[in-house]
Amino acid sequence: MSRVGKAPVSIPAGVDVAVKDDQISVKGSGGQLSLTQNRLVTVKSEGGKLSFTPIDESREANAMSGTMRQLVNNMVVGVSKGFEKKLTLIGVGYKAQAQGAKLNLAVGYSHPVNVDMPAGITVATPAPTEIVIKGADRQRVGQIAAEIRAIRPPEPYKGKGIRYADEKVTIKETKKK
Repeated sequence: MSRVGKAPVSIPAGVDVAVKDDQISVKGSGGQLSLTQNRLVTVKSEGGKLSFTPIDESREANAMSGTMRQLVNNMVVGVSKGFEKKLTLIGVGYKAQAQGAKLNLAVGYSHPVNVDMPAGITVATPAPTEIVIKGADRQRVGQIAAEIRAIRPPEPYKGKGIRYADEKVTIKETKKK
C-alpha cells in the first residue's frame, strides 16, 4: 500500500469535513473547497481523522489512495492556514501594483500588462518588485503564479524577468570573439 495513503489526515479545530458518497467538502475560515471522490478509494472519518484505504489490491487503487489523501490534506491546510507564492521582478523599470483583484505589471513591454485574479485568490505587492499570491486552493495559487511568471520569464543572459522568490537562475556566459 502507498506509504502516503497510510497516514491519516488530522482535522484541526474550526475545520468541517463532510464526506458524502461522491463528494468530499472541507469548510473553514479560509473558505470552502470540494473534491470529487474517486471510486477506487474509500474514505472513513473517525475521531477527527480521515483515513483512506484502497478498494482492492490493484496498483491503481494503491496509487489513488495516496493521491486522494494528499489532495484532501491540501484542502484542510488551505482552508485553515492558506497557501502563498512569492514572485520577484528583476529588471530596470520592472514594477508591479495590486489594485483590488487586479495586478498591473510594467515589465518592459510597450504597454502595461493587467492580470485579473479569480475568486478566492488575493494578490498583494508589499514592494514594487515583489508579488505575493495567497489563496486556499494550492493548485490555483500555483497556476496563477506560473501564469504571471510566464508573462516575462527570466532570461538566461542578464536574469531579467519575473521569477519565484526562491528560484535560482543560471546566468549564461556571453559569446566571445
